[in-house]
Amino acid sequence: MRVAIFDFDGTLYAKETFQLMMDHLKNHSVHSRRYRKFYRAIMPPYLGHKLKIYPEAKMRARSVQAYLAALETFSKQELEEYFGEIAELMHDDFNHEVVERLKRHVSNDDYCMLVSGAFTPLLHAVTKELPIKKIIGTEVPYVADVLDHKTPVVHIQGPLKTEKILEELGDAPVDWQNSYAYGDSLSDVPVLELVGHPVAVRPEARLRTLASERNWEII
Repeated sequence: MRVAIFDFDGTLYAKETFQLMMDHLKNHSVHSRRYRKFYRAIMPPYLGHKLKIYPEAKMRARSVQAYLAALETFSKQELEEYFGEIAELMHDDFNHEVVERLKRHVSNDDYCMLVSGAFTPLLHAVTKELPIKKIIGTEVPYVADVLDHKTPVVHIQGPLKTEKILEELGDAPVDWQNSYAYGDSLSDVPVLELVGHPVAVRPEARLRTLASERNWEII
């Protein structure tokens, strides 16, 4: 069994999901009033990160939690419809070369996985036309089909991506040496190191340097 593992932001999707989500909330015809609460919540960790006194991973996790808090009272259906609105804005910004790689892996009977810190309902909405076998993202907690914004969210990033991948595959006999992984940032390295064919996609400077040193493919 061969696997092909895809990151989302900056890899399969050419832009950044969270920035689009922020803009959507800020300019929403119905829910824009919620943006102020979200903005107040993210500014302290954001400024701390800019001052290099607050870790980026914690800042990102706090931001994800704050976004859900701004959407409190949403039912599961309302949240999925809201993410569907965002998904409709994303289709023109897929990385077409990576999409073609995905389709090629499918034709080769590789097990294709999407692993991202983006919210799982959004990932399902935006990739519903793509032949992905498994999506691992940041799960949204609910209580009685209503968004539970107080429960701490497990933000899928860094080494946790690797942990979730291995958990999903379990005891499956994976041919890691002939498997592929695609990512764009240094935080994707733990996943890229799992496989025999790591691919750096439009990589940030630090990943580009590492990929060049290790003779990884760069697209």
